[in-house]
Amino acid sequence: MPDTATLEIPADHPALPGHFPGNPIVPGVVLLDAALAQIETALRLDLREYQLASAKFLAIVRPGERLAIEYEALANRSVRFTIRNAEQAVASGVLAANP
Repeated sequence: MPDTATLEIPADHPALPGHFPGNPIVPGVVLLDAALAQIETALRLDLREYQLASAKFLAIVRPGERLAIEYEALANRSVRFTIRNAEQAVASGVLAANP
């Protein structure tokens, strides 16, 4: 059963100006960075020992949007995660342990 954490990228995040004026969206790299930081802390991992095996960005995320991160450590030491807003999955991926 996956664990869950919450995430919200504030409207004043330094990566947002210019992305896009009048219609701001959260860059995928900002979303991914915030999610991985949450997962690293929650599972007490050293992400230098992992690589991003896959990542899919499925929907636009707006600044200030409340998100949930579902993550699960698997038997092979990989971590599967999904980021969701109230309606749908907005991103998903897998972290794989380095050999």
